[in-house]
Amino acid sequence: MAQNNPFQFHRSDFRSVARALTIVENNLTGYQQLLQSLTFSDTPVTGITGPPGAGKSTLVNAIISQLLELNKKVAVLAIDPTSPFNFGSLLGDRIRMAGHFNHPDVFIRSLATRGSLGGLSAKTIEMTDVLKAAGFDHIIVETVGVGQSEVEIAGLADQTFVTLVPEAGDEIQNIKSGLMEIADAFIINKADREGADLFINNLKKIIQHDGGRHTPVLKTVASRNEGIPAVVDLMLDVAKQPGDRKELLLTEKVYHIIQQQRMAGIDKKKLRQDIAEALHKNDFNLYKFAAAYESQKSRIKSQDRD
Repeated sequence: MAQNNPFQFHRSDFRSVARALTIVENNLTGYQQLLQSLTFSDTPVTGITGPPGAGKSTLVNAIISQLLELNKKVAVLAIDPTSPFNFGSLLGDRIRMAGHFNHPDVFIRSLATRGSLGGLSAKTIEMTDVLKAAGFDHIIVETVGVGQSEVEIAGLADQTFVTLVPEAGDEIQNIKSGLMEIADAFIINKADREGADLFINNLKKIIQHDGGRHTPVLKTVASRNEGIPAVVDLMLDVAKQPGDRKELLLTEKVYHIIQQQRMAGIDKKKLRQDIAEALHKNDFNLYKFAAAYESQKSRIKSQDRD
């Protein structure tokens, strides 16, 4: 970070990192200045995604242990599902990673998805960039597994690992409709279960028929730390990523940031009240309403800037 930056934080001071993340997550005073003063690093970001029950948090826990053996300082951003009704978050990943929660070289932060369909939001991007600027050696983003819309993680992480289990026979059909395109590797967790080899063979056949792209398939039993060194080796080998990957990542990031800024100031509860009033009009049209609403918000923002 620049020396004249009022928001100083570093990986050696977890309190300052947590404070910076809180400022950004909650749009507190100065959060825009904080983001605009970030000095970016080449800290690799690995996304861990996949359907519920695949053991993602157990896998991340085992990966952390391996990275610590390599003297790495690790930050984890655990994305939790948000209820569309009460906007709360389960925030259970801290419990599942309890063994590392108080480790001096591990920083863990949970973030609610805030209703984003893919389990991500622009806040995820911003908070990940804060962690990158803090100087960690590796950042892991664990996302809630919600199927095809999980492809959003491809716009955030340098690598994306899709975690599956041998029983995921039905989910393998969904791979063709989304996850196949974003997976830099498939991690078959709980690979000691019956049917694991058959599942892996079927998965490899699908990969071979998908344009010849080489996507590794790794077997793990995260609860026993089996297969984890191979996963970590792949995580640390980010130098082999295609040269256009950075441009893709930055394009996706800027897209989400602009999208968030356009939505800023729109109160969903107030929007519902306005729709309730508009519905009483005989000429109500959803698209005319949306256009008028966006135009009104744009005028308000313009007046605020003036």
